Amino acid sequence: MSDYLIKALAFDGQIRAYAMSGSEMVGEAQHRHQTWPTASAALGRSMMASTMMASMLKSDKHKMTVKIEGGGPIGAIVVDAAPSGHTRGYVTNPQVHFDLNQHGKLDVARAVGKNGFLSVVKDLGLRDNFTGQVPLVSGEIGDDFTYYFAASEQVPSSVGVGVLVNPDNSILAAGGFVIQVLPNASDTIIDLLEERISAIPPISKLVEKGLTPEEILFELLGKENVKILDKMPVSFQCTCSRDRIANALVSLGREEIRSIIEDEGQAEAHCHFCNETYLFAEDELEELYNESR
Repeated sequence: MSDYLIKALAFDGQIRAYAMSGSEMVGEAQHRHQTWPTASAALGRSMMASTMMASMLKSDKHKMTVKIEGGGPIGAIVVDAAPSGHTRGYVTNPQVHFDLNQHGKLDVARAVGKNGFLSVVKDLGLRDNFTGQVPLVSGEIGDDFTYYFAASEQVPSSVGVGVLVNPDNSILAAGGFVIQVLPNASDTIIDLLEERISAIPPISKLVEKGLTPEEILFELLGKENVKILDKMPVSFQCTCSRDRIANALVSLGREEIRSIIEDEGQAEAHCHFCNETYLFAEDELEELYNESR
C-alpha cells in the first residue's frame, strides 16, 4: 500500500490530529542516499514530521524547509516539504550507525546530537519568509518537533515518529502522528489526552504491528472520538530535473557557458536531495549556448 496521511479532529473539535504511513517515502530516501540504520531513522523521522507539518499549510503554493543541526556525527538534516505531500530530504553524513541505545532502539540522539537547533522556514508567498528556530531538546526528532510546536507556534502538541530498519539496511516500516490541543479544549480532555498518550506503546511498536494511520489515531484517541477529515498520498519526490538544470545553465549567460565549454568541456550538476547527477556534454552545452542568444 502506498504511503498516505490523514487529517482528523477528535473530541468534538477540541483536538486536531494527523497520522501517516511513511515506509515507501523513507525507503526511497534510504535507497537514494544509501543511509545506514541510525541515519535512516534520523532522516526518516525528520521527513515524516516535516510532511505532517507541511500538510498544515493553507495553500498548495506554500512550501517549507526544515533544518536540524545538533552537532552530532550525522551532520545536518535538511528536508523540503510541501502541502501536496511531496517531500525530499538528505543528511550530510548518511553512513552513520551505532549500537542500539539502553532502550533497545536506534541511537538517533547520539547521531543527531543535541547541541544545536531545529529551524523551520516557511515560504507563504509573502515578501519575507516565516522563520522559526528552537534549541534541540533531545535529538530524538519527535521530542524536538513537539517542543518546536509549543515554543515557536504556541500550539501544545505531541509528535511521534518511528522508523524500523531491516538487517540489509532497507526500511521495514515507518509512520508517525501529530496530536495538537486546540484553544477550545477543556482541562478534562487535555488530562484524558495526556493519560492516553502516556499509556500507549511507542510509535515504533504501533508501526511494527502494521497499524494504518487511521488505526494509529484510534489507538491514541479512541475510535469513537475521531472524525477523519481528509486523506492524501505522500511520497519522496524531488523538484530537480534535467530541464531545470538546463534552464539554470542558460540563465548564466553566453559568456559563462562559453567559459565552461573552454575550461571544462562539460558541466556536471548534483542534487543533494535526491542524489541525482546531471551531466551535460560539450555538444549539449553548445546547444544551450545557442539558446541563450
